[in-house]
Order: sequence, then C-alpha cells, then structure tokens
Amino acid sequence: MHRRRRRTALLLSAAIAAAPLLTACGNDAHPGAAAVVGGQRITVAQLENRVKEVRTAQRSAVKGDAQYAQVIAQTGNLTRDTLHGMVLDRVLHRAAEDAGVTVSRREVQQMRTGLEQQAGGAQGLETAWLQQYGIPPQRLDENLRLQLEAQKLATELGTNTSQPAFWNALSKASKALGVDLNPRYGAWDEQKVARVDAKTPWVREIATAPTQQTT
Repeated sequence: MHRRRRRTALLLSAAIAAAPLLTACGNDAHPGAAAVVGGQRITVAQLENRVKEVRTAQRSAVKGDAQYAQVIAQTGNLTRDTLHGMVLDRVLHRAAEDAGVTVSRREVQQMRTGLEQQAGGAQGLETAWLQQYGIPPQRLDENLRLQLEAQKLATELGTNTSQPAFWNALSKASKALGVDLNPRYGAWDEQKVARVDAKTPWVREIATAPTQQTT
C-alpha cells in the first residue's frame, strides 16, 4: 500500500525543477495563459505563484545558501513540471467526474492522519512531501485529494494507476478538455497525458566548432 501511494504521489505531483520563469505568452489566441484546459486558463501569473510556493518552502527547509543552491541545481525544470502537474490535476479531476468518483474532505483528512502517523507528525509529512514530490505544505491536502481521486478512479475501472485502462480514461478526459499549452512551455500529448517538449523548427541549433589546442 505504501509503495502504491508513493508511486501515485510521484505520478500526480509536479516534479521539483527550476527552469527560468517566462512572463510572456507565445500563444496569441490566449494572451497571458500558460495553458488552457477545458476553456479555462492557467495564467502565467498562477504558474509563477505555484513555483514561488515551492521555492519558498524549499528555502525554509534548508540551512544556508549552499544547501539551497544545491536544491536549485537538482531541480532544473520546476516551471514546466509544475505546469504539467497543474494540467494533469484538471485532467484527472475530469476523468474522476466522468466516472462518478468523488472525494470528501473527511477522506482527505483520514488519509492525511494516517500519513502523519507514518511520518512522525504533521511537520514530518510536510517535509517528506516537499523533498520527495515538490509539494509545498499549503498544497498538501490538495495533492492528497488528487491521489484519492486517482485511487478511487482506478478502483472504479477495475484496475490500478499503472495500467493502460487508467491512462486511457485520462487520455479520454484530456481529449475532451482540449488541452492547449503555450508553446514556450512545450506541448500536451493527449495520448501520453503528459507535457512534452515542443518541436520548434524555426529555432536553429548552432554547433560550436571545436577549438584547436596549441602546444
């Protein structure tokens, strides 16, 4: 059970990373949007705020600039991965709704209480979720709700979160929502239900000629 819960958290959480923030939108149809999901915008400002939440929590959790710099170095794509998580959250919620799956606040609290007992308290759980999954404390309950949605959806489908039937349901929801990513952050693959790096043929890769060494 613990291994399944860990896998689900990894699956649904935005991985810790640290790409530069992009304040301009490359999609003229949705100015200021990092993504549009089901006709609803995820704005660049919302994305930046989410990334800031993670960075602030990481800074508070470590001692000294050197340790924080190491955390930054280990998390190289936070902006893009955070956007991936924000989109996937909406896709999962739609799939759960389509299947008639709901999660109550009581269920979230019960799950949190159990995890806190395993982690040695609330602070231990918050630290673990931040370090392992990049989830800041203020987003913990939200993440647990999504995990419960995923688990209950898989149960409803008679499968688990690693099987094709589960991902097919997410792919169907993704297509129904019509996910549209700002090209600056990549593209959304409806089949894989994941953000992918967009191909930009207008950007030419310049190879650096090898320098000759003198003796």
